[in-house]
Amino acid sequence: MGYCGWDSASPLDRAYHDAEWGVPVHDDRKMFEYLMMEVMQCGLSWQLMLCKRDIFRRCFAEFDYRQVARFTDADVARILQTEGMIRSERKVRAVINNARCVLEVQKEYGSFSDYLWSFSGGKTILYHGHADGPIPVSNGLSARLSADLRRRGFKYVGPVTIYSHLQACGIINDHDRSCPCYRKLVEAHPTVQKRRDHEKM
Repeated sequence: MGYCGWDSASPLDRAYHDAEWGVPVHDDRKMFEYLMMEVMQCGLSWQLMLCKRDIFRRCFAEFDYRQVARFTDADVARILQTEGMIRSERKVRAVINNARCVLEVQKEYGSFSDYLWSFSGGKTILYHGHADGPIPVSNGLSARLSADLRRRGFKYVGPVTIYSHLQACGIINDHDRSCPCYRKLVEAHPTVQKRRDHEKM
């Protein structure tokens, strides 16, 4: 069914696609979870991230960013020693750092989700041509948001990582037009149509 590929994906990927990918997120804890899974995914496969999701949740206090923001070097050591965990100290420290940055964003915007959604005017973006494929790995929006996140101290938030996050949390709807999820999401959530935005294929 087009580039979504859910009909040929693994059961784990398909379940994620059908139930989560592209569904608008407005909860800060869930938004943090999605973004930090993207951080952990850098250089690795998304399938691996889904397989290790429960390990991430155990290591990072169910992605309670308030708790993660208080983690110390002892927590870093504990996480790196957890069986099955991705043993990248830089990524683990980036997650902790980003939790602290989320708290700072909340002071300014009230919520981390409101901050992210402000880049799309609070609506899911439907870019012309994306629903018919191919879709980019990054674009102007992800580059602008990436730059702002880095200015605020976030780590591992390059334009490609951020584009993937915008797709996952529903700020961009990149489901194929023939995918059942496309119409379901369009009908259930406010959207805005926009031209392509400096696409990077």
